[in-house]
Amino acid sequence: MNKKILAALAVVPLLAAFTGCAASTGGSDDVVKIGVVGASDPYWADYKAAAEAEGINVEIVDFTDYQQPNPAVSAGELDLNQFQHIVYLADYNVSSGEDLVPVGSTAIYPLGLYSTQYDSVADIKDGDTIAVPDDVSNQARALLVLQSAKLITLKSGGSIFSDLSDVDTDKSKVKVTALEASLTATSLPDVAGAVINNDFVEKAGLKFEDAIAQDDPSDANALPYVNIFAARAEDKDNETYKKLVEIYQNSKEVQEGVLAVSGGSAILLKTPVADLEASLTKVEADTKAQK
Repeated sequence: MNKKILAALAVVPLLAAFTGCAASTGGSDDVVKIGVVGASDPYWADYKAAAEAEGINVEIVDFTDYQQPNPAVSAGELDLNQFQHIVYLADYNVSSGEDLVPVGSTAIYPLGLYSTQYDSVADIKDGDTIAVPDDVSNQARALLVLQSAKLITLKSGGSIFSDLSDVDTDKSKVKVTALEASLTATSLPDVAGAVINNDFVEKAGLKFEDAIAQDDPSDANALPYVNIFAARAEDKDNETYKKLVEIYQNSKEVQEGVLAVSGGSAILLKTPVADLEASLTKVEADTKAQK
């Protein structure tokens, strides 16, 4: 596991805009601050309106990368965040010694391989280079996508802990390089293809249906990749936060907006919180065993 990545996950400067801010308690008179990656997505305006109709004032705080929202919640600068799946949260908790928890599910998204040079996986040539995200959890998932597409072979057979060192170069068709998640899309002119996280697909001028390969989110083993709302452990029973999850899951406008932004690829979920917690506990234990 890349120590530099783990260090970045554990210690990340908070945005200057948060300096001196006090965390809310989630009461009806408070502003509940929710950190996201992609606040410009139209459904967040619908979400704020739906929450306001229920007497809850929500502020959506935007981040440009994945490394900042979790430390912001841990520090009390945010109340919740909604940008990650369970695997990512488990890696953050183990690496940082924090105890953020899932308080509700949102959706699961297929992770896709995109190319501006080729129309199909079969067209990719021996020795071509594919870019994948460099953060620990998404890199493993990206490698599993490439293995399913028969572009690489993983020595271990593949798991949520696979990294570049697991790629069997002698048995793989392509070379793999790791880049910061927001840069995989911009690398497309220079590589045969890139596995691009959903938050950056449309920002790069791509469409979700352009993916030439993707994983199967309906697989029972996909639970660790369910996207969630996360909070501090002490707030897991906060009734306002539970209500905010329900609003996200039940608002027609929000749900239609999520589907629209995902190009219809999102699978909307109402996974029981107990199942999310059990999955997080298992992935955290497995992650510790890997260290």
